[in-house]
Amino acid sequence: MSSTRPLARSLSSLGKPKALQQGDTLAVFAPASPAEKKSCAAGLAELRRMKFGISATDNRLLSSEGYFAASLEERRQEFLDALAAEKVAGLVALRGGYGSTYLLEEALAQKVREPKVLIGFSDLTSLQIFLWQRASWVTFYGPMVAAGFAAGAGKPGGYDEQSFQSAVSNGEPDCTISLRGEALVHGTAEGRLLGGAMTLVEATFGTPWELDTRGAILLLEDRAMKPYQVDRVLMHFLQAGKLEHVQGIVLGDFPECAPPVIGSPTVREVCARILGPLGVPVVFGAPVGHTARPMLTIPLGVKARLVAQGDGSLELLEAAVTR
Repeated sequence: MSSTRPLARSLSSLGKPKALQQGDTLAVFAPASPAEKKSCAAGLAELRRMKFGISATDNRLLSSEGYFAASLEERRQEFLDALAAEKVAGLVALRGGYGSTYLLEEALAQKVREPKVLIGFSDLTSLQIFLWQRASWVTFYGPMVAAGFAAGAGKPGGYDEQSFQSAVSNGEPDCTISLRGEALVHGTAEGRLLGGAMTLVEATFGTPWELDTRGAILLLEDRAMKPYQVDRVLMHFLQAGKLEHVQGIVLGDFPECAPPVIGSPTVREVCARILGPLGVPVVFGAPVGHTARPMLTIPLGVKARLVAQGDGSLELLEAAVTR
């Protein structure tokens, strides 16, 4: 079914960060799990190759406390210090894993005033949704130091440098991102790009910062889920009313999600069966978040047009950063 839908709700004042430039300093922060030394070093080297300065302490980045990178107090303070530091132009997460949700509390919303570029995916979804719901911040769903940057530009398990540079540095609208997937439901729709890792979006349901999906072009991706687990999450979205007013959907390529039994439904088939009847444009298989291909960087919170034809594309209708 083909559909053309109007723009979603407009916000009077988005929290858009200033564009990054060569020479700007990026703070590496670890709100979730620790990283291996080799991956950390490779990711930092890649950021330096792009002429960014780095604000990070080696001992801090390589520390751990169980499956967290540090104590809650240390992780929260690290985040707040990076936001407050005048020399820091943007924040890039060390890696995902688990732990970002511990940082979230109503008091945090009072401390995130001036927006800065914030880059990450996976477990960072929790923090990105919080910043959107509580402060209308535009953030960037893209590579992290030890997951994306570490593998390099254009490499398997790495990142797409063009979409990254365009997202964080281009202060002009009218940018088009090729989604490199396939249209499951053809059509065109406009809305605000929102979402992230599927299970982390779902985890906001019932919290004070539950993601409002009305009028959104919803980005959903994840990894290492059996098709029936994807089915279960999508049914929760459906029964919770989270798909009722969605304008369009962009899905990742769901690596490590093969059917456990040959001949049983695939993730693609599950998505087509559950999402197809919505009648909104759907693109499946985009290299976003968890992917073996070079990862795209997608601004979250900006107005965009989803074109579900062929490989699919996103046309950004406004810049994600200011000059």
